[in-house]
Amino acid sequence: MTDITGRVALVTGANRGLGAAFVAELLERGASKVYAAARRPGSVESDDPRVVPLELDVTDPESIGRAASIATDVSILVNNAGIAVNQSLVSGDLEEIRRELDTNFWGPVLVTRAFSPILEANGGGAIVNMHSALSWLGVGSYSASKAALWSASNSVRVDLAPAGIQVVGVHVGYVDTDMAADVTADKVPPQQVVEEALDAVQNDEAEAVVGDTARYVKSHLHEDVRVLYPQLAR
Repeated sequence: MTDITGRVALVTGANRGLGAAFVAELLERGASKVYAAARRPGSVESDDPRVVPLELDVTDPESIGRAASIATDVSILVNNAGIAVNQSLVSGDLEEIRRELDTNFWGPVLVTRAFSPILEANGGGAIVNMHSALSWLGVGSYSASKAALWSASNSVRVDLAPAGIQVVGVHVGYVDTDMAADVTADKVPPQQVVEEALDAVQNDEAEAVVGDTARYVKSHLHEDVRVLYPQLAR
């Protein structure tokens, strides 16, 4: 269990959408400081003195290293930054697919490698990784990147447990942010996502499954794959 009160947190992709919601909720739960990390820290909008804009590009190891040299007081890390390029793994643009994997998989892995020693030095804490219901349901390159992150979270959880670092994976369907602006399906409010994710942190849970879509997909993982892919039925 990780108490948020009095803790220092860092949120990647914090300048808008889900990242901004994480920043606000961490402060609401008593965080003493939140590094709002973004490629363009000037895009972070907050009048709260506890919010510290921080330049961080999760695809750039040097940028990650600079951020880690500044934010040495962190004990809660939220790997939120992500993109969706929606490419077919069979016929899509490989450069775009690599860019997606660099952001959605390698980004959280590299940020975790840089910050886990900091969390350990500060007495342990928590890492929150934003997965997706599509970690479990294959829809092109985005699903592959999130499935890879889900697997990485499971491995990192084992590696970091002796250091007193909790790892929480968050699975959710479409979230009502700019990334899903063109989606007409049901969307989960950002506030619900961050509340359930941080509840998992405070309740010593390994996973937060948010919304009907994510719960439905998880509940059918034990069944024949064609249950989730009707187009495969013959």
